[in-house]
Amino acid sequence: MTSLRIGCGAGYAGDRIEPAVELAEHGRLHYLVFECLAERTIALAQQQKLRDPAKGFDPMLEERMRQVLMPCALNGTKIITNMGAANPYAAARLTASIAQSLGLGHLRIAAITGDDVLAALIELNPLVVESSRPLADYAPRLVSANAYLGAGPIVRALEQGADVVITGRVGDPAMFLAAMIHRFNWSMDDWPRLGKGTLVGHLLECAGQVTGGYFADPLCKPVQGLGRLGFPIAEVQADGSAVITKLAGSGGSVNAQTCKEQILYEVHDPSRYIQADVVADFSRVRVEEIAHDRVRVDGAWGSERTGMYKVSVGFRDRYMAEGMMSYAGAGAQARAELAAEIVKERLALRGIWPEEIRYELIGINALHGHLGDGALGQSATATGRFTPYELRLRVAAACASEAMAWDIVNEVETLYTNGPAGGGGAHRLVKEVIGVLSCLIPETAVQTQSYWFGDQAGDSAATNKAHDASESQGFAESIKERAGSA
Repeated sequence: MTSLRIGCGAGYAGDRIEPAVELAEHGRLHYLVFECLAERTIALAQQQKLRDPAKGFDPMLEERMRQVLMPCALNGTKIITNMGAANPYAAARLTASIAQSLGLGHLRIAAITGDDVLAALIELNPLVVESSRPLADYAPRLVSANAYLGAGPIVRALEQGADVVITGRVGDPAMFLAAMIHRFNWSMDDWPRLGKGTLVGHLLECAGQVTGGYFADPLCKPVQGLGRLGFPIAEVQADGSAVITKLAGSGGSVNAQTCKEQILYEVHDPSRYIQADVVADFSRVRVEEIAHDRVRVDGAWGSERTGMYKVSVGFRDRYMAEGMMSYAGAGAQARAELAAEIVKERLALRGIWPEEIRYELIGINALHGHLGDGALGQSATATGRFTPYELRLRVAAACASEAMAWDIVNEVETLYTNGPAGGGGAHRLVKEVIGVLSCLIPETAVQTQSYWFGDQAGDSAATNKAHDASESQGFAESIKERAGSA
């Protein structure tokens, strides 16, 4: 094949559905990819799976599949997604049920597992990247450990005729790269082309970011039509060069600026963007606007992969306490500052000392602290700064225990009647925080498995049945391993 059209239908779990439906119906795509996992998302999905072994996949999977399966089937578009999250198997089974209900039982749906490497990681006990401490130091609080797989398992599923491929944690560009490898029959050690394909995947992976969404700033980078923002399409050639575009008539913009910003997004070293499949080099990429909403990108390169997979490790960190109160009218800032001082005094009197606590005035210093227009303890009139008519006090704390977190938010709520005057709209929130750490694991320690669903799954029935039995038997053990020491 001389060219390939890939569209991105989602850039995160809660993304809009309409742009994906437009791509499925009118994009003339060979592949539609949904990239829906963030670092914490899969740890939270693991917790959900522990509560219910039939869950743990993207909560929007059913709605998305009901809307795109039919147009994709009619247009010959294959779907690749990581909406399987912590449970690709259950996600694929549900997708097969939806396909059957739509009269699409002939679709071959593959679930790829193996990214859950918690057991292997505990045995290997590698160092945690962020702290240089052994993983065993965090063992009592571990929730999940998922390796960023490469394109290989997806390519193998496509070679076996998959119409829909559902994975857990894979490298974001890898889903797009897999489509290119399969379509153009690239070798898995063709490092230059793999580097080029990784660039294309990286450009597409955040969906509306590259079509002007996150890029937009009305004062210096105005973008029209954000209410019906179109999601990106890549027209990829066999040599790995590509044109980034979107559907004609959709909102947003694809230009050199939007593409350059996305190329640099989350890339620490453009000359060495390390992925499971290749170490990509974006340092010599050429970006050229060739027409309206059409940008040609080329010049990426690649070198041999490291042989290691990054692992995202979720662990029970602390409890977060958040209490808020609004103040408005004359002297609002002075009353909000007094309220913060009262909470400080109350916590000290009660001997409540959280690990970390912040007192913020939303609209003044909540995001950038002392770099804002004012700070706690400073008078707006004395400094000559603008005095806000309304603002909101936010007290947020990291606590070792849930009980302490509730003590803090309750103190904020007591400001209602215990002063200062005019407080309203109290808010209390206590939740457990799932932290994220990183480790490295040899790719040889990771074993993947494919499960098949649909009328033509055929000989996979026995494998699926064995998986069901294994899941049932291992569920209690999994709960004990992951949650018993919490």
